Amino acid sequence: MKITWLGHSAFRIETGASIVLIDPFLKGNPTFEKSSLEWDAVTAGVTHIVLTHGHDDHVGDTAEICKKRGATLFAVYELAVHLANHGVEKYEPMNTGGTVCAPDFGVTLVDAKHSSSSGGVYLGNPCGVVLDAREGHKILHMGDTEIFPGMALINEIHQPDIGIVPIGDRFTMGARTAAMACRKFFKFKTVIPCHYGTFGLIAPNADQFIAEMAPDPVTVPKVGEVLTV
Repeated sequence: MKITWLGHSAFRIETGASIVLIDPFLKGNPTFEKSSLEWDAVTAGVTHIVLTHGHDDHVGDTAEICKKRGATLFAVYELAVHLANHGVEKYEPMNTGGTVCAPDFGVTLVDAKHSSSSGGVYLGNPCGVVLDAREGHKILHMGDTEIFPGMALINEIHQPDIGIVPIGDRFTMGARTAAMACRKFFKFKTVIPCHYGTFGLIAPNADQFIAEMAPDPVTVPKVGEVLTV
């Protein structure tokens, strides 16, 4: 499996014959646009998109990518239907607790404590995403969330070994509570922080999170760096 951070909460995951984008906020994402990455290259061959919630900095380029690449969208029901009305043809509507399977992976939506809307339009429950790859890894992308006790049940049911964790504060957990969530509720082998450094209102880097996690290791990729797990 290959995991590439595209800035903010956007990730490209290659597993089996599938290429999955999670929360593909690319155009308008300062972190992505300052990198050497090119939109056409990053979206080439994408087979699926998974969304955690409906805020613009997570939905991003979903409709454009789905239409251009023929990708299938996985999202909570209201968000999936909303994007279908914007031209997405292949989509799998879901809701919290449900699982939908593709040839190389399964997707389960789990709880997150946040909100979900765009332009005043309610877009369903905010979610975390469990990506259960046939090749053996389980990724939990927490989405935008606060720490909450139900994380223990998410771990008990799904046992994710890779955690993608928001750390930026103000709109999500900050460094201290993000580290507490990882240590108290999960047994991740790999922890990847996200949702930082994009805009001035959130944490500029992952330094405080790394300090809060010490001595446990944190994987902090550069934008565009490919992690092979």
